[in-house]
Amino acid sequence: MKNVHISSYVDLGAKIGDGTKIWHFCHVMGKAVIGKNCNIGQNVFVADNVIIGNNCKIQNNVSLYEGLVVEDDVFIGPSVVFTNIKNPRSFVSRKDQYKWTVIHKGATIGANATILCGIVIGEYSLIGAGAVVTKDVPSFTKVFGNPAIIIGPITKDAGECGL
Repeated sequence: MKNVHISSYVDLGAKIGDGTKIWHFCHVMGKAVIGKNCNIGQNVFVADNVIIGNNCKIQNNVSLYEGLVVEDDVFIGPSVVFTNIKNPRSFVSRKDQYKWTVIHKGATIGANATILCGIVIGEYSLIGAGAVVTKDVPSFTKVFGNPAIIIGPITKDAGECGL
């Protein structure tokens, strides 16, 4: 693959769309699907059964764990955290309890936000930097804080929006 940096690993079976760039020190597991024209930043991990749509930008230091669906045109800022289980314990295997998280088309997630598992992020919504999202976010809304609360509406083409 010509758009994968030599320091990155893309396991056999992974599906990577045309025009997608994978930067330094990434790992894409074999059952992952990444769409066309995506930009996968440095030190990103994409687990098995993660689905990423087209034209997505995933900034540095993000781990996308099993149970995550990212639709087209999504922006995920640097060091965003996703979870995939409600009550993890190192001594109990709960892989059969992964919760699906869906990030719908056009959503933006600011740097260092935390998205708990089982959440649905609506179309073109905006998650502010550092927010902790503990419940679903409706389409066309912006949320900020810990826990994240709805601040107000946002348009599809919003310019300066308080990230």
